Amino acid sequence: MGQQFEFDFTAAAPVPGAPPVEARPRRAERGAVGYLAGLAAEDCVAQDYARRGYAVADRRWRGRGGEIDLVLHDGAGFVFVEVKKSRDFDRALARLSQRQVRRLQSAAEEYVGGTPGGALTDMRFDVALVDAHGFLRVIENAFGP
Repeated sequence: MGQQFEFDFTAAAPVPGAPPVEARPRRAERGAVGYLAGLAAEDCVAQDYARRGYAVADRRWRGRGGEIDLVLHDGAGFVFVEVKKSRDFDRALARLSQRQVRRLQSAAEEYVGGTPGGALTDMRFDVALVDAHGFLRVIENAFGP
Protein backbone atom coordinates (compact mmCIF):
# COMPACT_ATOMS: atom_id res chain seq x y z
CA MET A 1 0.00 0.00 0.00
CA GLY A 2 1.37 3.46 0.84
CA GLN A 3 4.69 4.34 2.31
CA GLN A 4 5.11 6.34 5.47
CA PHE A 5 7.11 9.52 5.64
CA GLU A 6 7.51 11.61 8.75
CA PHE A 7 6.63 15.27 8.34
CA ASP A 8 5.56 17.70 11.02
CA PHE A 9 2.93 19.62 9.10
CA THR A 10 2.13 21.78 12.13
CA ALA A 11 5.65 23.16 12.66
CA ALA A 12 5.56 25.63 9.78
CA ALA A 13 8.48 27.97 9.28
CA PRO A 14 7.59 31.64 8.80
CA VAL A 15 6.85 32.67 5.23
CA PRO A 16 9.50 35.15 3.97
CA GLY A 17 8.21 38.72 4.12
CA ALA A 18 5.16 37.77 6.21
CA PRO A 19 4.33 39.68 9.38
CA PRO A 20 5.18 38.00 12.70
CA VAL A 21 2.79 35.22 13.73
CA GLU A 22 1.22 37.30 16.49
CA ALA A 23 0.36 40.08 13.98
CA ARG A 24 -1.36 37.76 11.48
CA PRO A 25 -5.03 36.87 11.59
CA ARG A 26 -5.74 33.22 12.41
CA ARG A 27 -7.06 32.51 8.90
CA ALA A 28 -3.86 33.82 7.27
CA GLU A 29 -1.79 31.64 9.60
CA ARG A 30 -3.80 28.56 8.60
CA GLY A 31 -3.22 29.50 4.96
CA ALA A 32 0.55 29.66 5.49
CA VAL A 33 0.54 26.33 7.31
CA GLY A 34 -1.54 24.80 4.51
CA TYR A 35 0.83 26.16 1.89
CA LEU A 36 3.87 24.74 3.68
CA ALA A 37 2.09 21.42 4.27
CA GLY A 38 1.44 21.27 0.51
CA LEU A 39 5.12 21.87 -0.20
CA ALA A 40 6.09 19.11 2.25
CA ALA A 41 3.60 16.74 0.60
CA GLU A 42 5.07 17.53 -2.83
CA ASP A 43 8.57 16.85 -1.47
CA CYS A 44 7.38 13.49 -0.14
CA VAL A 45 5.90 12.57 -3.53
CA ALA A 46 8.97 13.77 -5.46
CA GLN A 47 11.21 11.64 -3.22
CA ASP A 48 9.03 8.59 -3.83
CA TYR A 49 9.19 9.01 -7.62
CA ALA A 50 12.96 9.67 -7.49
CA ARG A 51 13.44 6.46 -5.51
CA ARG A 52 11.55 4.64 -8.28
CA GLY A 53 13.88 6.05 -10.95
CA TYR A 54 11.96 9.08 -12.25
CA ALA A 55 13.73 12.40 -12.70
CA VAL A 56 11.94 15.61 -11.75
CA ALA A 57 11.73 17.87 -14.80
CA ASP A 58 9.73 20.68 -13.16
CA ARG A 59 7.95 21.55 -9.94
CA ARG A 60 4.95 23.83 -9.74
CA TRP A 61 5.17 24.55 -13.46
CA ARG A 62 2.67 27.25 -14.39
CA GLY A 63 1.29 27.82 -17.86
CA ARG A 64 -1.75 29.57 -19.25
CA GLY A 65 -3.81 26.42 -18.64
CA GLY A 66 -2.92 26.11 -14.96
CA GLU A 67 -0.29 24.72 -12.63
CA ILE A 68 1.25 21.26 -12.59
CA ASP A 69 2.58 20.17 -9.19
CA LEU A 70 5.23 17.77 -10.52
CA VAL A 71 6.49 16.98 -14.02
CA LEU A 72 8.63 13.86 -14.22
CA HIS A 73 10.67 12.30 -17.02
CA ASP A 74 9.48 8.84 -18.02
CA GLY A 75 11.85 7.77 -20.79
CA ALA A 76 10.97 9.94 -23.78
CA GLY A 77 7.67 10.95 -22.18
CA PHE A 78 6.39 12.72 -19.10
CA VAL A 79 4.35 11.96 -16.03
CA PHE A 80 2.23 14.86 -14.77
CA VAL A 81 1.41 14.53 -11.08
CA GLU A 82 -1.31 16.29 -9.12
CA VAL A 83 -0.56 16.15 -5.38
CA LYS A 84 -3.43 16.27 -2.90
CA LYS A 85 -2.99 16.33 0.89
CA SER A 86 -5.72 15.98 3.46
CA ARG A 87 -6.58 14.15 6.68
CA ASP A 88 -7.16 10.90 4.82
CA PHE A 89 -6.93 9.54 1.28
CA ASP A 90 -10.67 9.80 0.58
CA ARG A 91 -10.77 13.48 1.52
CA ALA A 92 -7.63 14.15 -0.49
CA LEU A 93 -9.12 12.50 -3.57
CA ALA A 94 -12.41 14.36 -3.08
CA ARG A 95 -10.47 17.63 -3.38
CA LEU A 96 -9.69 16.84 -7.03
CA SER A 97 -12.42 18.44 -9.13
CA GLN A 98 -13.25 17.87 -12.79
CA ARG A 99 -12.28 21.49 -13.38
CA GLN A 100 -8.80 20.80 -11.96
CA VAL A 101 -8.49 17.72 -14.15
CA ARG A 102 -9.28 19.79 -17.26
CA ARG A 103 -6.81 22.49 -16.19
CA LEU A 104 -4.09 19.91 -15.59
CA GLN A 105 -4.71 18.37 -19.00
CA SER A 106 -4.62 21.80 -20.65
CA ALA A 107 -1.40 22.74 -18.85
CA ALA A 108 0.17 19.39 -19.82
CA GLU A 109 -0.71 19.98 -23.48
CA GLU A 110 0.94 23.39 -23.24
CA TYR A 111 3.99 21.86 -21.53
CA VAL A 112 4.59 19.14 -24.14
CA GLY A 113 3.94 21.69 -26.90
CA GLY A 114 7.27 23.24 -25.93
CA THR A 115 9.19 19.97 -26.13
CA PRO A 116 10.86 18.44 -29.22
CA GLY A 117 8.17 15.73 -29.55
CA GLY A 118 5.36 18.24 -29.19
CA ALA A 119 1.85 16.79 -29.08
CA LEU A 120 3.21 13.34 -29.98
CA THR A 121 5.05 13.08 -26.64
CA ASP A 122 3.91 10.20 -24.43
CA MET A 123 2.30 11.41 -21.23
CA ARG A 124 0.58 10.01 -18.19
CA PHE A 125 -1.41 11.66 -15.42
CA ASP A 126 -0.96 10.44 -11.85
CA VAL A 127 -2.65 11.61 -8.67
CA ALA A 128 -0.58 11.38 -5.48
CA LEU A 129 -2.49 11.42 -2.20
CA VAL A 130 -0.82 12.22 1.14
CA ASP A 131 -2.69 11.78 4.42
CA ALA A 132 -2.15 13.55 7.74
CA HIS A 133 0.19 10.78 8.93
CA GLY A 134 2.52 11.17 5.96
CA PHE A 135 1.33 8.02 4.19
CA LEU A 136 1.44 8.20 0.42
CA ARG A 137 -0.81 6.58 -2.18
CA VAL A 138 -0.17 7.07 -5.91
CA ILE A 139 -2.87 6.44 -8.49
CA GLU A 140 -1.00 5.94 -11.75
CA ASN A 141 -2.72 6.82 -15.01
CA ALA A 142 -5.58 8.36 -13.03
CA PHE A 143 -7.13 9.98 -16.10
CA GLY A 144 -6.29 10.17 -19.78
CA PRO A 145 -5.16 13.10 -21.95
